[in-house]
Amino acid sequence: MAFKNRTSDVQPLDLSKWRNVPMILMAGGGFLALIGAIAKPQEFAYAWLLAFMFFLSLCLGSLFLVLVHHLFDAGWSVPIRRFSEHISTLLFPCMFLLWLPIGFLSKRLYPWMSELADPDHALKAKAPLFTIHGFWITSIVLFAIWFLLTNRLRFWSLKQDETGAAEPTHKMRFYSSIGIILFALTLTMAAVLWVKGMQHEWFSTMYGVYYFAGSVWMTLATAYIITMILDRQRILTPVLHDHQYYFIGSLLFAFTVFYSYIHLAQYFIIWNGNMPEETFWYVIRERGGWWYVGLIIIFGHFFIPFLSLLRIDVKNTFRLMLPICIWAWLMHFVDVGFNILPVSLEHRGGYPLQWLWLHLGCWAFMAGLLTMLFLKKFKAHPPYPIKDPRLIEAMGHYHPVPTQISGGELDETDDLRDAPPQFQRGRQ
Repeated sequence: MAFKNRTSDVQPLDLSKWRNVPMILMAGGGFLALIGAIAKPQEFAYAWLLAFMFFLSLCLGSLFLVLVHHLFDAGWSVPIRRFSEHISTLLFPCMFLLWLPIGFLSKRLYPWMSELADPDHALKAKAPLFTIHGFWITSIVLFAIWFLLTNRLRFWSLKQDETGAAEPTHKMRFYSSIGIILFALTLTMAAVLWVKGMQHEWFSTMYGVYYFAGSVWMTLATAYIITMILDRQRILTPVLHDHQYYFIGSLLFAFTVFYSYIHLAQYFIIWNGNMPEETFWYVIRERGGWWYVGLIIIFGHFFIPFLSLLRIDVKNTFRLMLPICIWAWLMHFVDVGFNILPVSLEHRGGYPLQWLWLHLGCWAFMAGLLTMLFLKKFKAHPPYPIKDPRLIEAMGHYHPVPTQISGGELDETDDLRDAPPQFQRGRQ
């Protein structure tokens, strides 16, 4: 298989002209968001929530990549671990501060808050979570848990760079073993409370997994682009092997299928059950222009990336993967909007294109802010874990001790010049 992503014969990118882009996005997007907040507070609330849930999925997806790296003791993912840690640490305080407008505008977003005086049976069944105090307390607890996980994981990661001792590795594995359970619970609660809760009568036990699948899918596309840029700039090149691109592309392909399976299963179970308290969610999204948005998700979120990623060589060809990854961002934005926007009676006819400038403004503001903070974190620390015990394996080399835990099969190190004499085949 020919790998076309290696950059040893390609000139580094000139990123100097892109230096001010985050500030421009932040300033321009903030200006549009401010105008929208003054002109139409209700629409601003929906636009802000849409942008927030989009970038929250990127931060949570990055946290997931860090957790599974430690849980599976992976070697290939060592080079992408550090920037994934930086993205995940944006959950607090940055994403918490971006969530505050949602908390203050919650009565505009969640109709059940105006029904607390005379709650229906669905709202009673979900108390005390679906109360004003429950909403705020639960939200704060979610960010507190994310802060604990991301802070401790990056603390011990940087400590590993300093000492190279075994303790940081063991600590990160410990926090990951607990963190994967907390991750599943908190992600599900966030999706239920902040998005599904907009229509509290609706029931779906698969909604958390649905949001999780889309989040990791978009995060993998982001990780691919970041890895390629850092490779092109010779930052990650010393510790990269061609297989990293193939593995990220393969996971992107896997989550394309996984997301589609979860979405289809949720639709099939609800529609087959034919209960009004469940089917109304899809009925609203099959009327007017939302029918066409649903078709865009079916073909754009599944068929196009699925067919594009079928070939092995595509996963290792940047000029083909770049548009696929950008497409993933677009489809995830459409998918999040498909979940949030039809709740408003003003949006029942289809996507509110007249307010697209406001939606893009909120998105651009958050994109610029998060990018600036990420670059600041990235520049302040080594670009990859310099003393990770799996770093040699990530580079495509094998440890001279012939054990599976050190990389490779038992017989793959027999003929290495530096292998111990007792393991050198035919040598004394």
